[in-house]
Amino acid sequence: MNVGQRWVKMAHLREHLTEHGFTDVVTHIQSGNVRVTTPMRSIGKVESALRDLISDEFGFDVPVIARTPAAVRQTAADADSAQSPLGADARRYVTFTTGGITADGRRALEAWDEPGERVLVLGSDVLLFLTKPAHQAKLTNARLERLTGATGTARDIKVVRALAEKWGP
Repeated sequence: MNVGQRWVKMAHLREHLTEHGFTDVVTHIQSGNVRVTTPMRSIGKVESALRDLISDEFGFDVPVIARTPAAVRQTAADADSAQSPLGADARRYVTFTTGGITADGRRALEAWDEPGERVLVLGSDVLLFLTKPAHQAKLTNARLERLTGATGTARDIKVVRALAEKWGP
């Protein structure tokens, strides 16, 4: 949500979501990560409701990817425990995706063979290992979306760990 001219103040976002029936609304720094409580039980319904509310309020389309706190904790644990095919010093980035990864998308990602870049699919999420700066990676978010057909948002593993710890059990 905070790229170029698409800047959203987290305080405004928290107020807006609270005014529209979400409770326990908490954001993580100015990262676009939001925790909400809702009686909705469908992840798809939560994503759709949040996308509509946020996009309407701020005047641009904001794709939303929702995960339960338990799912974030699991992804963080899986990402941390995965053995890096590029050595212990490779940086890790998690891309959360909507709708999951198709079998074709999974094959395309796991066949990715760019020097200094490797991929592991973790259910609906993608773990990217890099031995170079993220801005030099060939597997950009846009390319990952083209390969999989899923909308994604990437986070450094440190952010994923912080969210898992902050929003706890």
